[in-house]
Amino acid sequence: MTSEVVARLEQAGKRYGQVQALDRVDLEVRRGEVLAVLGPNGAGKTTAISLLLGLLQPDAGRATLFGEAPNALAARRRIGAMLQTAGVPETLTVGELITLFRSYYPWPRTVADTVELAGVGDLLRCRYGRLSGGQQRRVQFALALAGRAEILFLDEPTTGLDVEGRAALWKTIRALVGEGCAIVLTTHYLEEAEALADRVNVLMRGRIVAEGSVAQIRARVAQRRIGCVSRLAREAIAAWPEVRSVACEGGRLEIVTDAAEAVVRRLLAEDAGLGELEVRRAGLAEAFVEITREAA
Repeated sequence: MTSEVVARLEQAGKRYGQVQALDRVDLEVRRGEVLAVLGPNGAGKTTAISLLLGLLQPDAGRATLFGEAPNALAARRRIGAMLQTAGVPETLTVGELITLFRSYYPWPRTVADTVELAGVGDLLRCRYGRLSGGQQRRVQFALALAGRAEILFLDEPTTGLDVEGRAALWKTIRALVGEGCAIVLTTHYLEEAEALADRVNVLMRGRIVAEGSVAQIRARVAQRRIGCVSRLAREAIAAWPEVRSVACEGGRLEIVTDAAEAVVRRLLAEDAGLGELEVRRAGLAEAFVEITREAA
């Protein structure tokens, strides 16, 4: 992976009336990586993306794309975007839309390449306005790819997609990153960010409260999950002071704790027949909840 920065926010600030949407945010997007920008509703994710796309201007600091202003034509010709709202002509067929969007770029992908990457071969003759929500998202992904962008902005890209469609989109994202494309991903599906992201920025009330690799974000949280098969009663374990919660699924206990070593020692001491013991670090979802709770 190269360390070349292709998009940047530097001490960026944006206010809407009395609301400080972004407050001195520094953010970098590097070539050949997926940067996940996470945060609860109203955290400033959409504002940050809008500044990088040139849809909004910062009140303080600056935003750059390829070292230029984001609204510069030379910079805009190198980006693709799949936002939550899309102003797409509904009377055109999918094939016509891909041809139209390709025409906006100096070195676009071929229609065949775009169709294969986005998996929309079955929709080419369909009018956009007659497609289901999930089908429209697939088409929007195709349109974002059509220009052979060097950086893609994907805002909740798998909303409305079924499991198969989501898996296909993930596969394409990984292929694009392998080609050196930079991708900015916002998503409420934290397992999606955990599966795809090279780096994560967590926004809360307009500020970045955590940043780093997925492993680094997870490591900030002491919480662990202990899985085991035990003869001990779930209720008894739940009463231990180190235990946050206990669930039982299919005869297997799932224990959440901030003191895994102490709980494991006690499990072994009180149940000589303890089996299938497994200790796991908190996932990105648990880490996100903990980080945003602390920031709040």
